[in-house]
Amino acid sequence: MGSPCAIQFYAGSPKKAKRAARAAINDVNRLESIYSRYRDDSFLSEINRVAAVSGQISVDEETAGLLDYAATCYQQSDGLFDITSGILRQVWNFKSGDLPTEAAIQQIMERVGWHKLTWLRPMLAFTVAGMEIDFGGVVKEYAVDRAAALCWENGIKHGIVNLGGDIKIIGPHPDGSPWRVSISHPRKPGAVLRTLLLHNGALASSGDYERCITLNGTRYGHVLNPKTGWPVSNMAAVSVVGDFCVVAGSASTIGMLKEQQGPDWLKELGLPHLWVDVDGQLGGSLLETDEANEQR
Repeated sequence: MGSPCAIQFYAGSPKKAKRAARAAINDVNRLESIYSRYRDDSFLSEINRVAAVSGQISVDEETAGLLDYAATCYQQSDGLFDITSGILRQVWNFKSGDLPTEAAIQQIMERVGWHKLTWLRPMLAFTVAGMEIDFGGVVKEYAVDRAAALCWENGIKHGIVNLGGDIKIIGPHPDGSPWRVSISHPRKPGAVLRTLLLHNGALASSGDYERCITLNGTRYGHVLNPKTGWPVSNMAAVSVVGDFCVVAGSASTIGMLKEQQGPDWLKELGLPHLWVDVDGQLGGSLLETDEANEQR
């Protein structure tokens, strides 16, 4: 998953613990092997080889479900949540310290846009050669939800799954007390924006925590707007609490991409949330009352 991952839970016996851990870890590894863009033998890489020549490919039921969800997010975000935009990383090298030219960005933008592909179960077709899709904004959160569900199915009722900061509560501690989950500050390493007390549900965050370029006092983060090809410039980080991590994850990403409209969009969505903008201003329902910390 390209980040530190951990599963913590209480089990009645070492045998039960091993069985649950094996089921969850194996499934996370399975999903990574299918949807990793870093593996030439992944199914995602096979899809993108077809996309490179504007072909079409039949997908399995699990992949179809992820594509359906991506299509819903695209529609509900007015085109801001777009799994075809990962190709922008070809011009945005955050290790180089250099900005891409507008011409380079516009050249890549010709291959960005969910509306440029055709999705009719089970066939995925690409109308523009050289396009790609990237499930990075969906599949890790989906893996979190699945790992928690598999632990539950294997008799684990108290625990937490954490894949790179995307979190799902299996159940509270055996004494009924909540898990303490901290939201990191996007600008101050080691600092905490808020500590939540979660009995259940999920938490996901989006922000320019690490990958960025700072030039002439301006910070360019890795959350890229698929309509402009440029990084978001208003939000620094967004965290959302929901029943499922995949929903919290897409909501936090859309909140980032909505820029100045992000706070209003998140408020209308109605899920507990926290945001911080590039000026350090904090907002969101998780700040309003102390009870918001323990509402779940």
